[in-house]
Amino acid sequence: MFIHLIVIGWLYVAVMMAVAEATNTTGTVLGAIFTFLLYGLAPVALVVYLMATPARRRAIKEREAQAQEAARRAAAESAKAAASDLPDQRGETPADAVAPVRKEP
Repeated sequence: MFIHLIVIGWLYVAVMMAVAEATNTTGTVLGAIFTFLLYGLAPVALVVYLMATPARRRAIKEREAQAQEAARRAAAESAKAAASDLPDQRGETPADAVAPVRKEP
């Protein structure tokens, strides 16, 4: 919130400098445009970019954590589905482990 006030104030001063440059008897409109760009927009853009760096890093880490959690969930679901399809994967012994022996007739 505080950075917004600084940006607004800085841009106001830069606009006033550009207006003074444009309305001066020796000034030009082109000089006013360059004054606004070089004293106003360029520094403000740089400061805002640098101030937003921690927020961008947090957002990137959060997206990576969400992707890893989704991959873990998908792997767990896949393992659970694969385990339910295969026989004897639940740790229980089968009902007839050994086939009954028949006598030859």
